[in-house]
This record gives sequence, structure tokens and C-alpha cells, in this order.
Amino acid sequence: MEEEKKNNFLEDIIEADLAAGKFDTIITRFPPEPNGYLHLGHAKSLCINFGLALKYGGKTNLRYDDTNPTKEDVEYVDAIKEDIKWLGFQWAEERYASDYFDQLYEWAEQLIQRGLAYVDDQTLEEMRANRGTVETPGTDSPWRNRSVEENLRLFREMKAGKYPDGAKVLRAKIDMAHPNMMFRDPILYRIKHAHHHRTGDKWCIYPMYDYTHGQCDSIEHITHSICTLEFDIHRPLYDWFIETLGIYPSHQYEFARLNLTYTLMSKRKLLELVEKGIVSGWDDPRMPTLCGVRRRGYTPEALKMFCDRIGVSKRDQLMDIGLLEYCVRQDLNERSNRYMVVSDDPIKISITNWEPGRVEWFEAPLNPAAPDGPKRRVPFTGELLIDRADFMEDAPKKYFRLRPGGEVRLKYTYIVKCEDVVKDASGKVVELRCTYDPLTHPASGQWRSVKGTIHWVSTAFAKEIECRLYDRLFTLEDMSQVPEDKDYKDFLNPESLVVKTGWAEPALLDDPGTLAVQFERVGYFKKDPDSTPDRLVMNKTTQLKDSFKL
Repeated sequence: MEEEKKNNFLEDIIEADLAAGKFDTIITRFPPEPNGYLHLGHAKSLCINFGLALKYGGKTNLRYDDTNPTKEDVEYVDAIKEDIKWLGFQWAEERYASDYFDQLYEWAEQLIQRGLAYVDDQTLEEMRANRGTVETPGTDSPWRNRSVEENLRLFREMKAGKYPDGAKVLRAKIDMAHPNMMFRDPILYRIKHAHHHRTGDKWCIYPMYDYTHGQCDSIEHITHSICTLEFDIHRPLYDWFIETLGIYPSHQYEFARLNLTYTLMSKRKLLELVEKGIVSGWDDPRMPTLCGVRRRGYTPEALKMFCDRIGVSKRDQLMDIGLLEYCVRQDLNERSNRYMVVSDDPIKISITNWEPGRVEWFEAPLNPAAPDGPKRRVPFTGELLIDRADFMEDAPKKYFRLRPGGEVRLKYTYIVKCEDVVKDASGKVVELRCTYDPLTHPASGQWRSVKGTIHWVSTAFAKEIECRLYDRLFTLEDMSQVPEDKDYKDFLNPESLVVKTGWAEPALLDDPGTLAVQFERVGYFKKDPDSTPDRLVMNKTTQLKDSFKL
């Protein structure tokens, strides 16, 4: 009997709130800043926010935190929506922080009128110097005690564009000695003369994240504002703004962010990799972006399985990327089509007792998980190619692939025996002369068992393809532990992409390419958009086997 899955702490909170009649409908939100592409860490947040709303009959809003026009772009807005839909989620309302700029400005004037906000002329460097430390209180700004009338005039002049960038800011007037550094007169607005992708040139002052986020949640009546653990120190200020303004009491809850081995998920560093040409773009299959792993062949189902397995906790953990790859294999194993592909530098097999020019077609299942499902036709001739790794001249006792005088079954077809080995002038094996046993036809022959079965392709029908073999982008297991005297780029894996030629059975070229396929006995590969009618490009999704243990 399957053990009942226990609630995580967020589910406990929501169920307690519903039982107490605190809310009629659960409303969550996903609030990305449109300054880059979503990555695997966002996938966890998406699964949590949308998953909780779905479980409890609620809804989730998509709200862009578009308060920094110098770094944001419509390209990212559209890409984020595409990624969310690809994961299989649908938001209830599409909102933007910029939708609420007028209301946020009005609330800022209310804070000024109540003596809770002031215009400060200090530079950012001066403000940092006067902020104090955890052990020592900060120093009041020389402009902290400006009159309400002067602050209103200056703030309206800021809005009207009278001052250049950096000349003034609006700060909350709270407590420069507060033990929580977030309360030491945080900045509410800064001047940025920049064109906004939605509001155009209407505004030249833009609200800061800490002033914007909680109020946007409140406007949308978000019941459970769920974010990652590094924002826990922001929560008291989130509550202070809501309580001070007397608006709908949204509340913030934090969970541990996703950290993966051999991976980093800093949008700033990922952008640097793109801009410096270290990777081919945001969708490079080595990138941890959702568009990158999609191009590599990962599936939404695999990502959801992974997020479900790692769970929701309050403690940061470094998750083994092997678990993610395991989930990818688990999903693809049930659904992906199979084909035989021989890698570059193959060995030719000549079947000496095969009738010259004869072609025999074998039927093979597209997916062994559905033996009665669709089939593919595989041509068999007297000249074949096999992987070089499937032959060993001086083989150990437990080597069950092809050896001189040894037998193997060529997958789906006959048993063959290696009779002779042909080498070139350098001593490299270039050809194996074999005989086949016609009585071992798998459908009509006499069953005879051999321990080894290998894949192959017919030379006359083989299709040349490009195989891009992707590996982990970094060599350091925990990329959060880069030594101080090193740059994160010092740990780039020089073998993260190796391009090779492969030889495929012809049926592969007719595969629709919507899902990664399995190269039998090798791994999973996904058709790349770089493919042309004359050149099929396949990206390695993940290897077939791995040492990862559950």
C-alpha cells in the first residue's frame, strides 16, 4: 500500500487558514522581473505557487515586477509567458507592477503627509556610509527633518522630471537605529530617466522592490505571497508598509530556493555567459534556463516530478543534478521512441554468407513500453556499422559484446559470429568479417540464446547526423563556493559540448521531433532547431544510465 504523502509546511498553513475561515479563495502569484529568462529555480517556484492554488481550488496571478526599465525588455516578458505555458500552467490574471504606479505614487504622498517619508539629497555612497552596521546605529540624513510641505514639493518636482538621475530619492522615515537594517529609512523611489516598455516616458521616478511588492500583493488580494528564503529579512518591512497604509493584509511566506550541483542560477552571471559568447544564447542546452533545458530535451513532466521529489522546506540544500536527470529518464523511458544510431569512428561488419544486394526489413517497436503500438521498419543488409566500443580484440572473460570467434545478436535480427579481423597499416581495426546464422531469425527461426546484443545500422541506408554531446557547464560541484581568488568562469567545463558525427537508421529522420528519442543503448537525444532538411542535428538530453541512487 502506497504511503500517504505528508503535507509540507505551506500546505499546513493554507489548510489552517481555510479551516479558520480566514479566506474564501486562495490566491497566489508568480512575480518575475522581466530582465532575463526563467531558470530551473523559477520552475520550483512555479510548481509551488500554481500547485498550491490548484490543490486548494484557488488561482495564481502572473505579475511582472517591472520597476527597473533600464534592465527590462518585452523579449523577456514574452519568453516568461512561453515558459510558464510550456510547464502546463495558466495564470488567472496577467498583471504588472506598472499597472499600479499611480496608486503607489498616491500612497507615497500619503506617507509624506503623515511625516513618514522624506526626500533625501544624499548620494548612494553617503547613504551607505551613514546606514551603520548590525552593531552600530545609523546616522540621520541632514535632510531627514524637512517639512511635509517641502517634501511634497520636492517629490512632485522629482516626478515632473526637474532633477537628474541620482540627485534625490524618497525614503521612508522609520528608525535609523533599528536592529533590522531594512528599517533604516529604506529608499522608496529613485530617479531614472528611462523609457519603460509599458508606460513609455510617463514616469521618470520608479518605486523600489520593497516598497512595491507588498502593496501589489495587497491590491490583488494575494492571500499567500510565497517567495524564496533570502527574502525572509524583508518580510517585517513588507508587513510594515501594509499595516501603515491600512490596506489588505497580504502576508509573505518563504521556502528554500533550488540549488543544483554543477549549476549556477544567477541571472546576472547567466547574462554574462550569453553576452560574452561563452554559450550560444539563453536557450543554449547547457544553460539552466527553461528554454535551454527545453531545447536539450527535458520535459515539463520531468521537471514537475523533480520538484515534487525535492519537496518544499525552509532549509537551503544543494540538490544533486543526478536526481533531475533521473526524473528526465523516468519520463522519457515511458514515452520516447527508440532508434539505433552508431557514433563516429564505427567499425564495418561484412557478412560473408549474405547474398549480395539482398535487403531484409525488420519490424521493431517504436517504444518497447507499448509492444502493440506503432512499429518502425529497419533495413538489414550484408554490410553494417557498429560502435567501436562493441568490439574488443583481446576481450576479458565477462565481455559479452563482439570478439574474434565470438557471437552476438544484432538487435532485432540475427546472431552473427566474428570470423576474421581486418586492420589498416597502423594496426587499427577497420572491418570485421562475420557470418550470420539464418536459423536465428527472431520471428521464425530457432531460438538460440547468446549473452550479448548490440545495435547497428546498415551502411547502405545509414543517415549521417550531427550529435551535440552536452555535459555539465561547470566542473565545481557547489558553484556557491567559488574561492575568493577565483572567478566563476574559471570552472567552466571545456568538455561541456563535444560535436560528433553519427550514423542513424533511416526511420529517425521521419520522427516528428516533439519529444526526445532514445538512441538505443546510448541515451536520449532531442532534435535541435538548427536541423535542416539536409542535416539532422540531435542534442544529447541525458545518458541512458547513471550512478545516481535514490
